[in-house]
Amino acid sequence: MTPELHKKLTAWRQHLHAHPELSLREKATAAFVQDKLAELGIPFEAGIGGHGVVATLTRGAAQGRVGLRADMDALPITEDTGLAYASKTPGVMHACGHDGHTASLLGAAALLAADTSWSGTVDFIFQPAEEGFGGSRAMVAAGLFERFPMQRVFGFHNWPGLAAGTIAVHDGVVMASGGRITITIEGHAGHAGMPHLTRDPVMAAGHLIVALQSITSRNVDPLDTAVLSLCTIEGGTAPNQIAGRVTIRGTLRYHRDAVKGTLLDGIERTCAGIATSFGVKVTPEIVMGVGVVINTPVEAGLARFAAEKVQAEVRRDLAPSMAGEDFAFYLQQRPGAFVWIGNGPLRDGAELHGPRYDFNDAILPVASRWMAEVAKAALASN
Repeated sequence: MTPELHKKLTAWRQHLHAHPELSLREKATAAFVQDKLAELGIPFEAGIGGHGVVATLTRGAAQGRVGLRADMDALPITEDTGLAYASKTPGVMHACGHDGHTASLLGAAALLAADTSWSGTVDFIFQPAEEGFGGSRAMVAAGLFERFPMQRVFGFHNWPGLAAGTIAVHDGVVMASGGRITITIEGHAGHAGMPHLTRDPVMAAGHLIVALQSITSRNVDPLDTAVLSLCTIEGGTAPNQIAGRVTIRGTLRYHRDAVKGTLLDGIERTCAGIATSFGVKVTPEIVMGVGVVINTPVEAGLARFAAEKVQAEVRRDLAPSMAGEDFAFYLQQRPGAFVWIGNGPLRDGAELHGPRYDFNDAILPVASRWMAEVAKAALASN
């Protein structure tokens, strides 16, 4: 990659960082992507599954077709970086690096547009709503694979704590499946000095939170991997009134589908037990995600080959993460691989979803070149 292109991608990335948009609201981000694709002379279609954009390059007579994907949405997190290009949108920031993913894919498009050594078709997928809002599912439902019949699909996520520019390729499971939990506890409100006349949902919530932790510690096989995290609790408005309602929200994660049933059964059973014990109504609602991210063997090999082509250090020894990624839904439709590209040393508060996180612009050349090379390798292997 030329220094000029790296400088341009850095400017694009920092612009996106300064103007983040939440899931399902990526209108300006999608317009920015379309503007840059037009600048590069690459045709595209917009409005796919919401604000999704797919650009396409075809060269030569080969029939192979491959997809490359980046996500575009930001998170409802207040930025605390102090950067000159920090978020200008209060309460919203690119705390997961989707700004860098988008810029990297634009870079891959620029590289492939200038490269005459390959033959086939490459589709560049700019996806909205990755952060738990089903963007990949929406694009597939909108006919992604029918309108752009790619045979394989590849993507990456930046990874704080992994040396900058190092590429981690997993054989098999990469990231977890999971779901969002909402538990509503309804009791009977009343005076805090007369608790015997109430049915206290706050006390029930405290016991429920502790009891739910026993599911992973006592019901899931210790050789399996599972997480059940309860992250928010809301209830009550006055310090001298026992509330009538409490809401708990959280997430569950796992690497094997067989564990899913154990977790769901355990949540239902525990909620029913707490309801009986405290005389309250406990209603759990669980919305499941799209599945485990699992690399297919041939495509993992192509991902490693591309990493070696860009002379990156390759790691194959990293354990899968309990974080989720809706790239899993693409891998349920087509073979492919999802890799991690090191973002550099992990700093307090600068981890993924942290208020001081920032994508490392120094890895843009590695990320863009890897995406271009894996597309070329996949087309050549056909």
